[in-house]
Amino acid sequence: MSVIDEKVQQLKGFKLHTVKTAKFKTNTIVWKMKSPLKKETVTARSLLPHVLQSNSEKYPTTAKLRSYLDELYGASLFTDLSKKGEYHVMSFSLEIANEKFLSDQTPLLKQAFDFLANILTSPNTSGSAFDASTVENEKRSLKQRIQAVNDDKMRYANYRLVQEMCKEEPYALHVHGQIDDVDAITPESLYAYYETALKEDELDLYVIGDIDENEVAAYANELLQFSDRTPQVMDVRQTSIKKADTHTVKEEQDVKQGKLNIGYRTNILYGEKEYYALQIFNGIFGGFSHSKLFLNVREKASLAYYVASRLESHKGLMMVMSGIDNGKYDQAVGIIEEQMKAMKNGEFTEAEIDQTKAVIKNQLLETVDTARGAIEVLYHNVVSEHSVSLDEWLTGMDAVTKEDIVAAAEKCELDTVYFLYGKGEAN
Repeated sequence: MSVIDEKVQQLKGFKLHTVKTAKFKTNTIVWKMKSPLKKETVTARSLLPHVLQSNSEKYPTTAKLRSYLDELYGASLFTDLSKKGEYHVMSFSLEIANEKFLSDQTPLLKQAFDFLANILTSPNTSGSAFDASTVENEKRSLKQRIQAVNDDKMRYANYRLVQEMCKEEPYALHVHGQIDDVDAITPESLYAYYETALKEDELDLYVIGDIDENEVAAYANELLQFSDRTPQVMDVRQTSIKKADTHTVKEEQDVKQGKLNIGYRTNILYGEKEYYALQIFNGIFGGFSHSKLFLNVREKASLAYYVASRLESHKGLMMVMSGIDNGKYDQAVGIIEEQMKAMKNGEFTEAEIDQTKAVIKNQLLETVDTARGAIEVLYHNVVSEHSVSLDEWLTGMDAVTKEDIVAAAEKCELDTVYFLYGKGEAN
């Protein structure tokens, strides 16, 4: 029996993904809209889901909308924005009790579909424009979200590394857009973009729970109908611009702790056969508390307050993030480089490989133990256009050898070093 049994069917303008499982006492519905990252649309796109979730034609105030959710046994609605490779993804998540477990047999799943359809297709508008006060409120909130990145220096350093590393690539754009573009958005222009997104985005609906899959398909078919479209595809290998030499950027600000972030091009994407080895390479290098970076940079040399590496699987990047004393730049960079050389030279044990495989497996299984986590794992297949089941993922990792990991390490190329340091400090 597979870990996740996903059924996919094409409906009118979107794909329906269902997972029938008795694991949860709630039903989770997630609507995803995917479009290429573009400078011209990224800010409007960051604003749009927040405007849609604030109110609708049927629930014209946030208070009325939230009150109705309370009536649905405390159902929860929230939106999220993410970057997946060169794509900008909007998600609308609705979690609702399963009526099978209630004494009152109210058709909650049907009501949840009605509600989601109302949010997505019947917004609070005046003519061909969103409600003006809603747009203004959400514009203020968007500015605050963008500003919050600058105020949180760990997040700021991550963003600046990507910005420097991916100059002139769509991935350099921030998920929340650009603060200078917020004021220019009007209720009319945002509504025009909303109509375009519904016509052109790749649309996917996920439903997970103890459900009748035919019943779910009937609700979806009845309430959500869109025009057919051919999804826009971005070729990451064509949009990636490799530098001739390593790019080093040092930035001075009023910070007590330096932020040293280093970016590598992995040249391996999700769905490719080397991806499993790349995951294990990252785990041994910097992904976990038993990794080389953690043990050598933080524990042995006491150079970093934190240090870790993470993959951007759909863009082919690996980022090392660390917090160091302002004067320890050269030493920290040197030790991080030594750990990369050690990986390329195969200086790691079978025990480290086995431990990393076990941690990754546990992490994956913990992720899919929640409905939204399972959806995020399944959505990798939509973004990558590769169909990889969780069983294949686990089997693929099991088969990885030391030689495979060294080959993945060899493909990693140092691209950009970014250092944010304190004013007047040596660096």
